[in-house]
Amino acid sequence: MRRGALARVYSSSRHGIEAELILIGEAALARLVGEVRSALRRRPAHEARLAGTVRALAAHSPELKQELLVAVETVARRGSFERPLYGAAVRSLSEQGDAGLVPVLAKVLSADDAGGLASLSAACFTPDASLAEPLSRAAQSRHPVVAFAAEVARLSRGESRGGRIASLAPKIKEAHRIALCGELFLWLLSQPPLPVEIAPAIAVLRDAERHLGRWLLLGEVATRAGDGGPLREATARASSGPESARAAWSLVAWSLDARAGAPTTRPTLELMARLSDRPSAERDATFLFRLAAARAPSARGPLEALIKSSPPGDENAVRAALHLCRDYEQHAHAVTLAQVGKSPRKDALRGLAAAALFDCGQEAEALRLAAELKGSRHLPALAWSSLVHISAAGARSGSVVSEQNFRRVQQGGCA
Repeated sequence: MRRGALARVYSSSRHGIEAELILIGEAALARLVGEVRSALRRRPAHEARLAGTVRALAAHSPELKQELLVAVETVARRGSFERPLYGAAVRSLSEQGDAGLVPVLAKVLSADDAGGLASLSAACFTPDASLAEPLSRAAQSRHPVVAFAAEVARLSRGESRGGRIASLAPKIKEAHRIALCGELFLWLLSQPPLPVEIAPAIAVLRDAERHLGRWLLLGEVATRAGDGGPLREATARASSGPESARAAWSLVAWSLDARAGAPTTRPTLELMARLSDRPSAERDATFLFRLAAARAPSARGPLEALIKSSPPGDENAVRAALHLCRDYEQHAHAVTLAQVGKSPRKDALRGLAAAALFDCGQEAEALRLAAELKGSRHLPALAWSSLVHISAAGARSGSVVSEQNFRRVQQGGCA
């Protein structure tokens, strides 16, 4: 069935909440609601995966959003703000402008730690005036990281001109800088740009940052705000810095320059790990897939090297097959992805393959595989299956296997 026809079936069959149930699937929705309720009774070992799954799907189900509001209220009463489920729920509800979140968030922000970085990040784009007073108090916190994040929120809401935030930046310790990158700034990259007044504070954090991937993340936040400093600095280091670091800085400069053509630097896996905001020891290949999405010729070889077996046996290999098929016109890899979809006892990988097939234009095969996985006990498979159906119905645009979806579904990210 073609996408247009399927969208008409979805749009004409039911209305309101019932239509949303079809997009996710009633069985999948019941499973997710049950998982959220169970997690509130007893914290499960797979909470991060659950948080990432509901983060990816919450925008497409009013019932799931209602469950997340209950989760926020429950966790707020307990003060367990560090829980992944809370981080996913409070950010999802903030993004969707849920009015029920406002009174809970206002109370949470009044606590000594202002509800942690998840609550403060949600406050950045929750415009209700009732948050102004607790945010102002949080900005005076004796904890520099809390005060800094509160000032970011006030700046984004137009309640500050950035005068104090630059003085707070030198007080941020390395551990708190890492937390700010992962729990605040990474989320802000998917939101409207911050005002340019954030630039001096971000510059202080960049100067202290030794991890190139986190430096790039901070540079992207500042560049989106209108600061040209990160690009000038990266360009200078790529041409006159230490010889061993010039290749990496050239890729940083390319990332920050929207007008730049495809880079020619060969992206080794070691170099890609350095350019990820995640710890280098994780060997994260996120930057390689960014190059692949830009169709950089230099990325083709490393992508092919990731596919070491037939069918591919890990998530990086599946993503490599997706990019080779879609972005480099190696259409034989659609067959490779279909083989992954037939792998027994690997539902999480099969779900990712279904989403990759959809992005490659193999919609019929993707929907067939997604239908097989809708009852899977593996949360990633359930999430990818639902996202395929949601995309097929025209309820979302863009790639199914986006970096954001991948982080949430496969890695349990809640930002």
